[in-house]
Amino acid sequence: MSAEKMKGSKILLESLKKEGVTDIFGYPGGKVLHIYDDIYKSDIKHYLVRHEQAAAHAADGYARSTGKVGVCLATSGPGATNLVTGIATANMDSVPMVAFTGQVSSGDIGTDSFQEADIIGITMPVTKHNFLVKDVKDLALTIKKAFYIARTGRPGPVLVDLPVDVTVNKAIFNYPESIIIPSYKPTTKGSSRQIKNAIKMIREAKQPVVLAGGGVISANASEELREFISLTKMPVSSTLLGLGAYPYNDYYSLQMPGMHGTAFSNFAIQEADLLISIGMRFDDRITGKLDTFAPNAKVIHIDIDPAEIGKCIATVLPIVGDAKEVLKEMNAYLKEESIEAKEPWLKIIEKLKLDYPLTYKMDKNAISPQYVLEVLNELTNGDAFYTTEVGTHQMWAAQYLNHTQPRHFISSGGLGTMGFGFPAAMGVQVANPGKTVINIAGDGSFQMNIQELSTVSYYNIPVKNIILNNQWLGMVRQWQELFFEERYSSTNLEGMQPDFVKVAEAYGVLGLRATKPAEVREVLKRALSHNGPVVVDIRVVREENVFPMVPAGGAIDKMIGERGSI
Repeated sequence: MSAEKMKGSKILLESLKKEGVTDIFGYPGGKVLHIYDDIYKSDIKHYLVRHEQAAAHAADGYARSTGKVGVCLATSGPGATNLVTGIATANMDSVPMVAFTGQVSSGDIGTDSFQEADIIGITMPVTKHNFLVKDVKDLALTIKKAFYIARTGRPGPVLVDLPVDVTVNKAIFNYPESIIIPSYKPTTKGSSRQIKNAIKMIREAKQPVVLAGGGVISANASEELREFISLTKMPVSSTLLGLGAYPYNDYYSLQMPGMHGTAFSNFAIQEADLLISIGMRFDDRITGKLDTFAPNAKVIHIDIDPAEIGKCIATVLPIVGDAKEVLKEMNAYLKEESIEAKEPWLKIIEKLKLDYPLTYKMDKNAISPQYVLEVLNELTNGDAFYTTEVGTHQMWAAQYLNHTQPRHFISSGGLGTMGFGFPAAMGVQVANPGKTVINIAGDGSFQMNIQELSTVSYYNIPVKNIILNNQWLGMVRQWQELFFEERYSSTNLEGMQPDFVKVAEAYGVLGLRATKPAEVREVLKRALSHNGPVVVDIRVVREENVFPMVPAGGAIDKMIGERGSI
């Protein structure tokens, strides 16, 4: 008896089940009607967002907080193009995601049909890979490939474009258990010879520093990193995407380096004679002026993507491999022959930390944004997921939240996407029911996806949005103050903002406000204890800047502080 044929839309959903997908984020339209008809009958939970960009960010947050592949869905044309910012965000930060887009019928492609867009061409530079499915017989295999590519090697987004006839036509459903793609074979195990050489270099170094990036977290290598540091006793600095890979409050932690990193981290890097970089790509926010970065250091670069090695910084010793696998092997060798702590170097680090702590002014009548984050540390005791929008609040969150766990600080690092945090928080909350999820927002960024208040209200997704409201586009304002002689062109939002409490209430969401320091703790307590979504409008010091700051293109040890040059 031959197997019964299945519609393409049904094959899609059955394939998602085979991949363990339980939740997807999307928005319907004409070319995905058959898919939505089968979603209606499916036990896969679909979250209807209010803009497709939010669907991509929600899938992103879902993926970053779990390590699973996030899934989003949109129709053809504008639905598909609205996903692009979210796909590009995921691509820059190496997030595993599969985005499905509707397309006009195969025979109409290229005819400028209604709501036709060449989403394959548009997303080619911002995806790890993309597919246009031309025959329903290829659909299941294509989805298997998409998930495999998204989650393996250096993770990234994959787009699958589905002409409407492919979702309507029928084929026998046969989902492969495994897959081999001859042209795609990521290297996960590092060279043992190179690893032994790395340990020799660490042993001989006098002033080493470890730089841990997002690759440590995506490889689930946080425990291996912590063991590596306990065995080598080296100071470790975490990039924005690597926050939580190593606990901020540990003796060996230098916290975050770079443009708004700690001064002691930047000074340590500049004085280092060896950098061991793990799963990071030396972007310009970390290095500043390239030819002044870590001038005395040899570089060991461990990364799963060989294209990153030597791209920005000359590498003495490359190790291509998965961070978890490489660190495991390094730790095994280190257990056979231990390394003594570099005590003189650690004394220097201790002094740098004492001399250059993070500081801010506290006013009894005005709320410092940094104070809000310190109160959140106390109230959550570190047991919370955080997302951020992009701007000054993002950098304060990186500096002042106590990052102790991997996958708990989720921010748009590479693309710097305003409007990311709120929908990403929705995805984090869906993936982690019962957990506290807090979005740290600015008043500018929050309005870029404010319509998602409707989504969290309808599904009762209990995300806590904390708006550090200074009525500016704060980060741009800071640059205008410091580098454009205080010409505040189009950044002052005073008198242009809505009443965020009333907006929240209009969507059926609890709205709260704090205008004085004495109100902050009680307002945050009330928000955290509320069994539903919340918007907290906190009126902070209007012209507070983020310090330290390395001017763009400058050396990372030439920083501006609260009182001038550091």
